[in-house]
Amino acid sequence: MSDAVKVGFVPFSAASRGVLVVFCDDALKFGAATRKVLGSAADTVKRAAVANQFKGKSGAALDILAPEGIKATRLIVIGLGKPSALKEKDFLKFGGVTAGKLNGASDAVTIVAELPDGTMQPDQAAGIASGVRLRAYKFDRYKTRKKDGDNGALRADVSVAVADVAAARKAFAPESHVVDGVIIARELVNEPPNVLFPIEFARRAGQLKKVGVNVEVLDVKAMTKLGMGALLGVGQGSTQPCRTVIMRWNGGKKGEQPVAFIGKGVCFDTGGISIKGAASMEDMKGDMGGAACVVGLMHALAARKAKVNVVGAIGLVENMPDGNAQRPGDIVTSMSGQTIEIINTDAEGRLVLADVLWYVTKKFKPKFMVDLATLTGAIMVALGTEHAGLFSNNDELSERLSKVGLETGEKVWRMPLGPEYDKLMDSQFADMKNAGARYGGSITAAQFLQRFVDDTPWAHLDIAGTAMGAPKTDINHSWGSGYGVRLLDRLVAEYYETKK
Repeated sequence: MSDAVKVGFVPFSAASRGVLVVFCDDALKFGAATRKVLGSAADTVKRAAVANQFKGKSGAALDILAPEGIKATRLIVIGLGKPSALKEKDFLKFGGVTAGKLNGASDAVTIVAELPDGTMQPDQAAGIASGVRLRAYKFDRYKTRKKDGDNGALRADVSVAVADVAAARKAFAPESHVVDGVIIARELVNEPPNVLFPIEFARRAGQLKKVGVNVEVLDVKAMTKLGMGALLGVGQGSTQPCRTVIMRWNGGKKGEQPVAFIGKGVCFDTGGISIKGAASMEDMKGDMGGAACVVGLMHALAARKAKVNVVGAIGLVENMPDGNAQRPGDIVTSMSGQTIEIINTDAEGRLVLADVLWYVTKKFKPKFMVDLATLTGAIMVALGTEHAGLFSNNDELSERLSKVGLETGEKVWRMPLGPEYDKLMDSQFADMKNAGARYGGSITAAQFLQRFVDDTPWAHLDIAGTAMGAPKTDINHSWGSGYGVRLLDRLVAEYYETKK
């Protein structure tokens, strides 16, 4: 993983000689331990705050070079805003803001994790540490030279100074695995398509065996035997053979129904015969963002030893327009036995998901399924890049996803489903067609998927606007965001893990 920063916890007494980071509220107040670390430099902060019109607003930063009165080479003051308004996800943000101000620093860094009232809960300190790692991530392995001002990835050793080191480490341990999962997902989305094709993607998913995940890879012969004609039809125009990867983590009670996560893994999407325009086609290397999330999520759950049985399944294909490619007008037979008329070969992700959803439904009979896919541009027209589209046949699952979306900042917005939309996918020549009319494109795509889940509680997340190329945030400056890993890890942790 491209994650050069190291984060650990130390007592307040371990002050840094490199970069020192402290927090204040909107009244420029510091906690007792912070004031002790600053000593006479507190007066320097007050003068600098006036000169720079720094008022301690949430996420604002004041950077002081060679501050008088302390040994640190830099002092960074991060504003918390009003303490009464602090929320759980804000601490992730504060860590991200801190990493952003470090600008590729290689000096040792100490963050004094203390609120103005002298407290800081272990999970809050863990949030700061997670935010540092998430923001510090940078995908630059293919750059052989750097431009002026490009400081590269942060390579500092970051120490978070806390009142109770043992408690902070305990709180951060599971969170660090979730961060690892996010970074794994980002890495996969960022990789170029000549490096990350279906076989290589499957190989990388196989590395989950190191954390105890059982990994099974279905090749073309196995998928043909299973009757996965919808998925295989998408990949038949490529020289890169398709793969389906089934990942299982058995951390719950033996024999208990698993929960399931399914990801669209189109490693590159030209659109096939219905070829896309040249503008921004290079972004279609990220059309496997759903599959990337599922791999990252499986790592997070297994590494933190989640007390739940989980199935992760990804369909991996490349959609190319050669002489063997499927054509508009073709009819394929899915694993479910339902036939599909191909109207548009660029509506390929739903074909991949159709067979994988059916396979998981019938083989594992999960408590619920959530699929993730960079499925439609239409969802970006509807929701922009701030929310993923949520479609579901189950109100309880939808409500839980919406709640954890607000908690993690990986927000979802529920969209409608219904028979009026479903009939738009009926075909004159087959059981259904793979593309509807122009309007409501993200909805009709979800209606298509619903035909392959039977009565299983199911949610579809259209992450076309959030998985790649989304606006930069306090905790992510990467093109591939790793969206969904934190959201779904929280869903599992809050509602589906076996409690002690």
